[in-house]
Amino acid sequence: MSEALQQLLLDTLEAHSDINDTRSLILPGQAQPASSNEDQITILGALNSLLSRDMIQYETHEVLSHVPTAEGAQILNDGSHEARVWSVLPVQGQGDPVTPVQLKKKVGDETAKVGQGRAFKNGWIAKAGDGFVKLLSEIRDVTQVDLQEIAATGSLQAGEKVLADLRKRKLIIQKKGQWFTVHKGSKFSTSTAKPETDLTADMLATGSWKTSTYKQYNFDAEGIPTAGGALHPLLKVREEIRNIFLEMGFAEMPTASFVESGFWCFDALFVPQQHPARDLQDTFYLSDPKESLPPDADYYKRVSTIHEHGGYGSAGYRAPWSHEESRKLLLRTHTTASSAHMLYKLAAKCRGEAIENDTGEYTHGATSTSGQGEKVFKSDDGFRPAKLFSIDRVFRNETMDATHLAEFHQVEGVVADRDLTLADLIGFMRVFFSKMGIEKVRFKPAYNPYTEPSLEIFAFHPMLDRWVEVGNSGMFRPEMLEPMGFPRDVRVHGWGLSLERPTMIRYGINNIRTLVGHKVSIEGIEHSPAVMF
Repeated sequence: MSEALQQLLLDTLEAHSDINDTRSLILPGQAQPASSNEDQITILGALNSLLSRDMIQYETHEVLSHVPTAEGAQILNDGSHEARVWSVLPVQGQGDPVTPVQLKKKVGDETAKVGQGRAFKNGWIAKAGDGFVKLLSEIRDVTQVDLQEIAATGSLQAGEKVLADLRKRKLIIQKKGQWFTVHKGSKFSTSTAKPETDLTADMLATGSWKTSTYKQYNFDAEGIPTAGGALHPLLKVREEIRNIFLEMGFAEMPTASFVESGFWCFDALFVPQQHPARDLQDTFYLSDPKESLPPDADYYKRVSTIHEHGGYGSAGYRAPWSHEESRKLLLRTHTTASSAHMLYKLAAKCRGEAIENDTGEYTHGATSTSGQGEKVFKSDDGFRPAKLFSIDRVFRNETMDATHLAEFHQVEGVVADRDLTLADLIGFMRVFFSKMGIEKVRFKPAYNPYTEPSLEIFAFHPMLDRWVEVGNSGMFRPEMLEPMGFPRDVRVHGWGLSLERPTMIRYGINNIRTLVGHKVSIEGIEHSPAVMF
């Protein structure tokens, strides 16, 4: 039909020079003019094909029309609700009135409900005892007649008032249509032969390329989208958080070791060996190999002593120490194990060990947080302030739900300096989260074995419409720091938060299982916007 329609348009232009209104055309295979919107869409396809060859030019005219809804189409076939109610009733005085219950059985609940009122309003029926009867032996179903006119012409001679009433009854909807005025183009011809799109070897061999017409290149056309890779939202948020840390003068810690020993993951942090977090239901332990190599003997002795007998002003846990428990290998439950490694290394000079210059490894050249670092350094007790961070994977034997996974990412930060306070930690966390675009943050006192005081961090999730825990924080206990060799006036802020939950808040995701795992939408990843914390 496409070529026949194009030929019709060209022949009509040849005969009349212009087509003032395409609604007057009679399409091939039809007997009536092309007045419907569907016919005009068909004509538009043919016009665009001819326009691409500069054979015609056309202008578009918009027009508003009406079409019946599904309910309106039913009335077209079966009559209006009021007419159907009227049709099942007896004429007054010629039969038993139909009760409301009987009426519903005859025409259905919806028709009985709507039709009764309108039939009464039209004066078609009346109440007789407990039922209804006809007042008129014949009626004109105006609603059905109006819909028939609208279906045929898209409009109604009765005017806007009747149309508005039909729209209110949801029997018709307004629809935007179009029609066209067509003129001859610069390359007008009555031939519908399509121009060549390729220069072939046969055309070159026969010489037909010299007399052929060619389709023009469309240099404004968009190319086919490339099927390139895309960064996962977690990687985008990770990079933004990493840049925030670097902007604030932090150095990134090495965190390549997914497997840690119980000593570095728990004991060095002053987590008791009887703590529930070390149970099989909370931690993944390795079966082969089962044990780690021993840590530094002197440090191991100091840590085991403070656990079992106390020291440095602490009573310790007064519980038996298990060498086997300390040497178990496990998938790290937090990146604080890496922080413990780095803090122990940072305290090496405090212990009197000779080290090479590693200032850049800890601070990127940042100055002391408290302003006392230079003074203390000159006293030569070996302490140097440091700001460290890491973003890496951790593992916990947890039940998965909308906000928990067994494998996730932890963002960890550590600030070591003299005379730090809890107010410093809260102030820093507010600045840190505000740079991430999370302004609604609050803190709640909590318990952690290796920090005192400790705070849980909550952020408001707009999609879940509730506060969601996003991290934990506190000040490392002396029982953890002093066995490493730090001076007694050194304080260390530590905090950790998941990477997944800030990502969920940023992207409006309410189920973590749609962020990672088999339910992830590949298309969603490709179209996820860049993060602008």
